[in-house]
Amino acid sequence: MQGGEGGPRAPQNRRERRRRRSRRRLVGLIAACVLLTACAAVGVVALGNDEAGSSRASDSAIGSDDGGPALPAESSTTTTAPPFVGWVDPASAFQPYAGATVQGLLTFRGNPTRNYYGKGPVPRAPTVAWRYPDRAMCSPSDDGGNVTTWCGSGWTGQPAVFERDGRTLVAFGAYDRSVHLVDAETGVDVLAPFVTGDIIKGSVTVDPEGYPLIYIGSRDNKFRILAFDRPQLTELWSLDASAVQPTLWNDDWDSSGLVVKDWLFEGGENSQIHAVKLNRGYGPDGLVTVAPDLVWHAPGWDDELLRDFGNDVSIEGSVALYGNTLYFANSGGLVQGWDVLPLLNGTGEPQRVFRYWVGDDTDGSVTVDEHGILYIGAEWERHLPRAAEVGQMLALDPSRGDDAALVWSQHDEVADQAGVYSSAGITGDLVVFTTYTGRAFGLDRATGAIRWEKHLPGPLMASPVIVDGVWLQGDCAGTMHAFDVHDTKVDPPELWSVELGGCIEATPAVWNGRIYVGTRGGFEYALADA
Repeated sequence: MQGGEGGPRAPQNRRERRRRRSRRRLVGLIAACVLLTACAAVGVVALGNDEAGSSRASDSAIGSDDGGPALPAESSTTTTAPPFVGWVDPASAFQPYAGATVQGLLTFRGNPTRNYYGKGPVPRAPTVAWRYPDRAMCSPSDDGGNVTTWCGSGWTGQPAVFERDGRTLVAFGAYDRSVHLVDAETGVDVLAPFVTGDIIKGSVTVDPEGYPLIYIGSRDNKFRILAFDRPQLTELWSLDASAVQPTLWNDDWDSSGLVVKDWLFEGGENSQIHAVKLNRGYGPDGLVTVAPDLVWHAPGWDDELLRDFGNDVSIEGSVALYGNTLYFANSGGLVQGWDVLPLLNGTGEPQRVFRYWVGDDTDGSVTVDEHGILYIGAEWERHLPRAAEVGQMLALDPSRGDDAALVWSQHDEVADQAGVYSSAGITGDLVVFTTYTGRAFGLDRATGAIRWEKHLPGPLMASPVIVDGVWLQGDCAGTMHAFDVHDTKVDPPELWSVELGGCIEATPAVWNGRIYVGTRGGFEYALADA
């Protein structure tokens, strides 16, 4: 196993690196009458604080196991909601990329709410269809003065899969410092890899509106826009981590960019949040053009966070956009929501509308459901009282206000280094969290009650992917697992497993009968039925 931040010791190395560098609405609240009926029937309580709404994973489950999302009663009359005006229609949660003209899994977790996992069918008995490239993708990288060799794909590392010109393409960054664009059927390069100055840890974003553009960050200080309508992948623009001030952490770009309505939203390990007007178009020669303008940026921290946590406050997770609110968390454990409608309307600057501190490093991306509930996974590294109070697996309702946002939580304080490094997976009334210690939990989406728990070789860094009732999960022994979650009330049986070799930290992508995933063994794989 190669060393480095993405290996089994990754979060510990990241923590040491930081020290070296100076380191709405509860699901089911669809209508008031429905809520009252559901609460009376299943004992669901609208929880507003940890004492009422938090339980430890070793305790008995909260509430009732059958307390799934409430459904509105049948009515003889129907009302049509007015069309949504703004950034991202809340009704598009769990759907393909809002406003996209391109079919595919185009960014980390597929859409602006970070909960679209791909398109089935999922293979039933897969084998390796291809392995890319001929030799392992590896390169050295300096981690705070400690140079190690990194191989393959790591956290988050999910490939983008998309349809273009009659064929399917796969785009991904890797630890060989390169961005790759390959044919999904054969695994052969479509264009030669684009080489950056350091390793690539995050997930690419492919332009959702059909422009031949890839958006990707690297550890070499730069977030780039690459064009793929030329004979080779070509850099059209880059944003340096030092282009804004003040910054508090470092110059990596792990977050997967979010492109909506000609805007790019991106969080950086420079601890800032950025909004860029892309001004996409085409030149007289028919080639794509961009003229990006960094319109707005803001610190991802505040004085209260620095007082309570210190300055280790990079933004490593990918931002989510629900309605007109941009959500993100940082490695100081601060979860925020910003109203970004003024950018769209040209009426001013965004304003922060939500703040919640979970007390420890939160690198997984915020997942937002159709009701605006935020699902948060936090790490257990510093062992601060706040983290022990609120737990490591949380559901937050921003509509309740900052202090009363906690809907439910669960804890994973089972080892010195524990908690959640990935993003939550949701299917129906079930939410799945995976942990550093190798525990995977199926929780009742409405109550947080533990329905089942599995143990896999950890750390489990890859985020759960659920398509057509099948939950895909890579482990750190190099095995890709498939579990049947059609019945969300039972411990899901395993359907199949495939050994790939090398810790699977990267999140898999599912598209049209194939699974695409990279491992720390150095390769990218396509899995398919024979």
